[in-house]
Amino acid sequence: MVDRSGQDGASPAAGVLLEARACCKTYQETDKHKAAHPAHMVLDGIQLKIRAGEFVVLLGPSGSGKSTMLRILAGLIPPSSGQVFFDGQPQSGPNPHAAIVFQTFALFPWLTVLQNVVLGLRAQPLSDAERQERALAAIDVIGLDGFENAYPKELSGGMRQRVGFARALVVQPELLFLDEPFSELDVLTAANLRKQLLDLWRAQQIPTKAILMVTHNIDEAVTMGDRLLVLGTNPGRIRVELPGLPPDERGPHSAARTDLVDLIFRIMTSPHEDVALLLKDRGPGAKTGTLAPPPQPYQTLPHVEIGKVTGLVEAVHARGGRADLHQLQGALRLILDQLLPVVEAADLLGLAYTEKGDLILTEQGRDFAEAGVLGQKELFSERVLANVSLVRFIVQALQTAPNHVVPDEDILSFLQTYFGEEEARAQLHTAIGWGRYAELFSFQEDRGLFRLAEASEPAQPA
Repeated sequence: MVDRSGQDGASPAAGVLLEARACCKTYQETDKHKAAHPAHMVLDGIQLKIRAGEFVVLLGPSGSGKSTMLRILAGLIPPSSGQVFFDGQPQSGPNPHAAIVFQTFALFPWLTVLQNVVLGLRAQPLSDAERQERALAAIDVIGLDGFENAYPKELSGGMRQRVGFARALVVQPELLFLDEPFSELDVLTAANLRKQLLDLWRAQQIPTKAILMVTHNIDEAVTMGDRLLVLGTNPGRIRVELPGLPPDERGPHSAARTDLVDLIFRIMTSPHEDVALLLKDRGPGAKTGTLAPPPQPYQTLPHVEIGKVTGLVEAVHARGGRADLHQLQGALRLILDQLLPVVEAADLLGLAYTEKGDLILTEQGRDFAEAGVLGQKELFSERVLANVSLVRFIVQALQTAPNHVVPDEDILSFLQTYFGEEEARAQLHTAIGWGRYAELFSFQEDRGLFRLAEASEPAQPA
């Protein structure tokens, strides 16, 4: 029997259930002309072991490859290089000893709760009576007894997700993968379902030997995780591995919990900072990634509207020019994935920078916050030309083009030497919004044409 009462559940001698060795994932994109673009690396050098008794949580911002990594570990997609092992054997194809609960409920609306759960057993050599018995037991364990004959439309979001849990648990998986399973639920329902899952796990009322959960919610990770892995982006790498807290220190009023939440927040909001410096007072147990991030071939723009950057800068200015990002997140009622790109944009534009979990305005940021609407546009124009190479490239192309007009396909062609087609278009969309706001150029979407703004100043050489 696996002991789940301690800090990280697994004893040092506990067997490794799943191991990823140097796993990478790249995607090769082609455009509408079937021309190949440079491969886009999503994950690089993933090294991971999951042992019996562990509840492991994988954290990371959007675009870090969390869900891709989970699907590789579950065998749903293969790594481009590297290998996943289950019980010491190379894994090939979907792992029959694992089950996944996704963030979307993915129930068949024409089937009852019982029928949806029984569906999880269709690949197992069981009689109808055995399937029925196993399904009813899973429904009972997950708290849906009495709703066996209800249809999904009759259930709340929390109850529909319980059906998803029952469908995963009915196969009695050794490994349970959770892909942001609470993100579609309201706050109270999510908290209730999290607590009940932890109670079942700690009381060994579910057959699973280990759990891996993907989330972007730091509070959720600290509440549930025996071990916490934080991914970086471009490409996704494990930046740091942190031991979780003992169960009795995970409560909302625990000082240890507050410290760990703040540490993870500082790590995630300081993507370019050396994690070792952030961990210098952490003590043993924390491990940093072994691979340094590769140099980026081209500046990547965060996909953020300027109004959000303005709002963030003004909110920090109202707090004296320096604000704790964790507190600011709560005050602005943003989830971390919404806040991080705005922070990145403010940093890129030279309006603010992060330090020890705080966002601090630069002198230009303070001037921007205090300026009126026209003043902000003028200052933004200076900032974007000085700091954003893509906008500067477009302006320079317009300055030298006949009639100061450039088709968007020319810019896309340039971007596609660094990005896949989809991301190239997303980068261009962001640059168009920023350049228009700065009044550096106009863009006719129906014709796909950039035109130089008459009042724009010459851009400085790149």
